[in-house]
Amino acid sequence: MSKRIVTIAVGAALAFTVQAAQADTLEDVKEKGYVQCGVTEGVPGFSNPDENNEWSGIEADYCMALAAAIFDDTSAVRYRPLTSTERFTALSSGEVDVLARTTTWTMSRDTQLGINFTGTYYYDGQGFMVRAADGITSALELSGAAVCIESGTTTELNAADYFETNGMDYNPVVFVQQDEVVKAYQDGRCDVYTTDSSAIAAERSKFADPSEHIILPEIISKEPLGPSVRQGDDTWLNINRWTLFAMINAEELGVTSENVDEMLGSDNPSIKRLLGVEGDFGTPMGLDKDWAYRIIKAVGNYGESYDRHIGPDTAIGLERGLNALWTKGGILYAPPIR
Repeated sequence: MSKRIVTIAVGAALAFTVQAAQADTLEDVKEKGYVQCGVTEGVPGFSNPDENNEWSGIEADYCMALAAAIFDDTSAVRYRPLTSTERFTALSSGEVDVLARTTTWTMSRDTQLGINFTGTYYYDGQGFMVRAADGITSALELSGAAVCIESGTTTELNAADYFETNGMDYNPVVFVQQDEVVKAYQDGRCDVYTTDSSAIAAERSKFADPSEHIILPEIISKEPLGPSVRQGDDTWLNINRWTLFAMINAEELGVTSENVDEMLGSDNPSIKRLLGVEGDFGTPMGLDKDWAYRIIKAVGNYGESYDRHIGPDTAIGLERGLNALWTKGGILYAPPIR
């Protein structure tokens, strides 16, 4: 056998070994009995622990939905708080099974880090917050400002682009951890706090007097936030992708945690397929046929999760906007289950 053939054979064997090693996430999750979910260090409405270390938010709901689909048990989740700089390493090294941590889907992340984004659970954009007492009404008035930023984020890159494009100087005050950024702003070490608009609203809701801080009107970027998994495991990718899609489809079909049992008797073929009454869309993913029923019964549909954690009636108070269903003026859309 020639050296070239041997080299090709060895390379193919290594590739197969790596692929096989990466293709067992579901079995690994089942064996350990829980989903290891990478989350924020604490962003209200998205993934945030209380004094008893009980996590809540739309990202925590997504993690619980995975656990419901796999184990029929929303408590079968362990949350791993991660900084922006360590999150991708934790995912690619296998420390977490899925990353659901206010992470923006970008081309470089999707093509260069060995990860796949599974969908978008919140369409966001970067904004700025300033003190009301400073009298600033537009981001175009921020030339020369000291700006608090979290390192290793699209926020850092977007801010540089925005100030350069508008011919303004600024002084970036950079920190590794989100809570350090917020504290620095509150302590007056910078004039401006910038990050995703949803996170700004979430952090402001924790301030002693939120009215003393103004979120400026400019949105300077596209920040589609979504979960991601390691490349090389299509089954695990599909489970994560369709967990999100099931929650979105459920809202569109009017299936909620409160009426899901009644909906088992629906004559609507789309609802029958969603709930596993007709067809079997779970087995191809290694799940039971009622996987989506479990998600909706235990966690609810996308709209229920949104309203519970970040909607207009919460302290964060975010309108649906772009995150409304496509049938209601937004861009939220999931492929059909059929």
